[in-house]
Amino acid sequence: MMKKLGLSALLLAVIGNFVWVSSARASFQGNLTVQIDGLKNTEGQVCVSIFASSQGFPSNSDRVFKRQCTQISDTSLEVSFNNLQAGSYAVALIHDQNQDQILNRNNLGMPIEGFGFSRNPEVRTSPPKFRQAAFLLAGPNTVIQIQLKYL
Repeated sequence: MMKKLGLSALLLAVIGNFVWVSSARASFQGNLTVQIDGLKNTEGQVCVSIFASSQGFPSNSDRVFKRQCTQISDTSLEVSFNNLQAGSYAVALIHDQNQDQILNRNNLGMPIEGFGFSRNPEVRTSPPKFRQAAFLLAGPNTVIQIQLKYL
């Protein structure tokens, strides 16, 4: 009887600890700072979109988790997002020179405005996959750097 009681208490303690750790992890919130370099001019705004999954990344605005557009004052810029849940995210951004909040393209479909992605993956003929741009937000303050590209 005593052996069963001890085993039950141990099992209850392990399960309770697991539930506590899981709930603490799920409720963790951190801040993200996106440092943007390589703006070719100070015209317009930079629109930064955070995606929490691969669905819609990088251009489906209906699937954006958080989005922020900021007026440009210098060729380097920082945009911050506060109180994000811990997890895996990917960032896509554009230098929106005409302030229409979309990446404008020429007749061949090539971007005519600057763009960039978290982790600065190489971009050739198509945008990167979510997994190529994904990063982990796991601390109180996460800083990522994105170098804008112009074609």
